[in-house]
Amino acid sequence: MSRPLSLPDGRWVVPGNRWDLVPDEHRGAATVTVVVPHYRQQPQLDRLLEALTLQTHPASLLQVVVADDGSPTPPDVGAYRDLLNLTVVRQPDHGFRAAAARNLGASAADGSILCFLDADTVPEPAYVENITRLPTAVPDALTVGRRRHADLTGWDPTDLRGWFTEGAAPPPELTEPRWLRDAYAGSRDLLDADRRSYRFIISAVMSCTRSLFDEVGRFDESFTSYGGEDWEFAHRAFDAGAVLAHVPTAIAWHDGADWAERTGEDREDKNLEAMALAPLVTDPAARTHGVVYAVPQTVAIVDTAGHSAASLLVTVGSLVTSGDTQVWISGPNAAAMRAQWGDVDARIHVGIPDDTRRSRFVVESHGRIRLGPGSLDRLVDVVDRTGVGRVVVGSPDAPVLTMTTSRSAARARRWADALGADTDATADDLFGTAVVDPADLDITDVEAHPRLAW
Repeated sequence: MSRPLSLPDGRWVVPGNRWDLVPDEHRGAATVTVVVPHYRQQPQLDRLLEALTLQTHPASLLQVVVADDGSPTPPDVGAYRDLLNLTVVRQPDHGFRAAAARNLGASAADGSILCFLDADTVPEPAYVENITRLPTAVPDALTVGRRRHADLTGWDPTDLRGWFTEGAAPPPELTEPRWLRDAYAGSRDLLDADRRSYRFIISAVMSCTRSLFDEVGRFDESFTSYGGEDWEFAHRAFDAGAVLAHVPTAIAWHDGADWAERTGEDREDKNLEAMALAPLVTDPAARTHGVVYAVPQTVAIVDTAGHSAASLLVTVGSLVTSGDTQVWISGPNAAAMRAQWGDVDARIHVGIPDDTRRSRFVVESHGRIRLGPGSLDRLVDVVDRTGVGRVVVGSPDAPVLTMTTSRSAARARRWADALGADTDATADDLFGTAVVDPADLDITDVEAHPRLAW
């Protein structure tokens, strides 16, 4: 877990989140598409386009796609047609649909790297070069720039050019959100990213490979009000094996104060955002109200081999009561054995789950076992403390239970063939495996016919 793996095309797959292990060597610049969601922001768009003409990234490798979210008047980009490789795409005005606009813009992209910039930002000249450097070398990288704030009222493109290239006085700087600065500093620019670091990825200043963006599934278009779609995307990307990094040298200036400082606390709006996120984000902090969501944090698959209906009930019951967990029963006579219970528990299913990618963990049970209170939490703690992608409970050759992170499984599936290895070996190389004793987790054996009577 201490070395990056070289892909045949010269790019790198890194262990865990260790983007710092990538060799410091020159790579040719990649083709980049800057995707700009826009709605009735013509003066701000003019400044942004002017800033993009000043980029140090080669102009021949830079495309700009303005994705208009149904402005009454189409954005006017005529002054920049000869200066930028520029495309405008539009969607009808059906309300606030920034997520859909970004997806529309990405669909028109020619570049191998996507660089999302909101229309009310102005990137410094090295912005594109700096924020795309890591995704060019590490295709799993999801980078976020530094969003600073300034009062650009009355500024036109000429003023902007004077600031960036001629040493003219800058605009008045406004407060930079402390919570973000502290998060980046405390995590060494997300090198130490953890399960909750998705909260520090901002779509206004975000970049990744187009292949990662497509594989993750793009922005969720069900978000139709301000905020939330970037947290949901970053959360999903992390579980898909994305490598998170903050690039402090990629600076884009936002026109105006941070949203929270402009509006103050709007509890109703924040509650709407929280309720939209909770069904999709399996962070326990988002789910503190005891309700059950379609996407659980943990998917458990129980093999019926060797079980009676009674022992299966004990195993499944101990799993389904372990927090945010849903159980699938698979194997011989699964439906018939469950039918004997007479239950109507919607957290229990028969068969194999269709898609586990949005859940953080997949647990597989291969024996007659009972998990004690807190057993699953102890397994999660092993993952959180060690960063491993897989925990084996019992003998490595014949475990009674395994826990695998979706993050490790997704990255291994993505690159195993290119690395000439199988997925399990690749996951172990990139994340590692921990082996623990069942007794240390309060996991015990269950008789073939345990006593259920009272």
